[in-house]
Amino acid sequence: MGNTSVAVTDLGFGASVIGNLYRVTPAQDASAAVDAAWEAGIRYFDTAPHYGLGLSERRLGAALRARPREACVVSSKVGRLLVPNERPQGVDDEGFVVRDDVRRQWDFSRDGVLRSIDDTLERTGLDRLDVVYLHDPDDHWRQAAEEAMPALADLRDQGVIGAVGAGMNQSAMLARFLRETAADVVMLAGRYTLLDQSALDDVLPAAQEHGKSVVAVGVFNSGLLSQDRPAEDMKYDYRDAPPDLVRRALAIAEVCERHGTTLPAAAIAFPYTHPGVVNVTLGMRTPEQVRRNAALHRSAVPEALWDDLRCQGLIRPDVPLAADEPLRRPWPPSLHLRREASPQSCPGLRGTQSRTR
Repeated sequence: MGNTSVAVTDLGFGASVIGNLYRVTPAQDASAAVDAAWEAGIRYFDTAPHYGLGLSERRLGAALRARPREACVVSSKVGRLLVPNERPQGVDDEGFVVRDDVRRQWDFSRDGVLRSIDDTLERTGLDRLDVVYLHDPDDHWRQAAEEAMPALADLRDQGVIGAVGAGMNQSAMLARFLRETAADVVMLAGRYTLLDQSALDDVLPAAQEHGKSVVAVGVFNSGLLSQDRPAEDMKYDYRDAPPDLVRRALAIAEVCERHGTTLPAAAIAFPYTHPGVVNVTLGMRTPEQVRRNAALHRSAVPEALWDDLRCQGLIRPDVPLAADEPLRRPWPPSLHLRREASPQSCPGLRGTQSRTR
């Protein structure tokens, strides 16, 4: 990640869903999902206090506690302190099916950052965090940039944590963090996917310019890209998918099929078209989901697919033809072949043949 010594596996485990996002996840399923991720070779695990009002952190920590700590990378987030809730209603009102005995309190102050990290270590039972992100500082730029990020950078420079950054659903402010602060990495949610490449305008060029890194999350855009054949009742960015986007996702799925792959496999592979992306992290609730996503990640996605999607106007023409440098990959090297191609060429379907560099 950036110029740090923190190295992550290609695929990451997002622990928001094991914090009972949208519905209850039994504790045994959560633990089994982490076990399945480990068995699949995943060694990057991401959580946050926000996820289930601490439930995700507790469950992830419990599942990892018996694992060799030096063998995995764990990230969490700061910006939302968990404090006693003076007026509980019974259930959290921010999408997690958990009791609301505590509530979230925005705090990007230096003291808030230190307290949040201490609380996370207590909940997880881990001895350290490898990566810490500022979580959704959209409305708190000044305090996040002037207090929280310097506090994290101090901890990094002291060797307490390995890398620091910010995670958001927008790309413009993430680009500012990369350009104007000590951030090493950003977690980009939903803005470099088969349906939205807006990060090409800001955060991805900033990462390349400053030698920093991007972790891509939300690559299924809340579900629309998660199945082989998109349907009208699916979600896009947490809302019902607009009909025009459903049609576009279906058109992309048809091109994928002609190239011998699937829409979700292509959705996972797509962020790696940019050299600044070092990891794709997926939310996974059960062992079955872990095994499915790991298999999709392992499947071969031909680079000719990206050419045809460009030529048909289904992705932007400035999506990179190939990463400048091959990335470290724990999976078989045939997964995401790199090749040279002419930006002026617009070939038809060419099967699954690719020219390796």
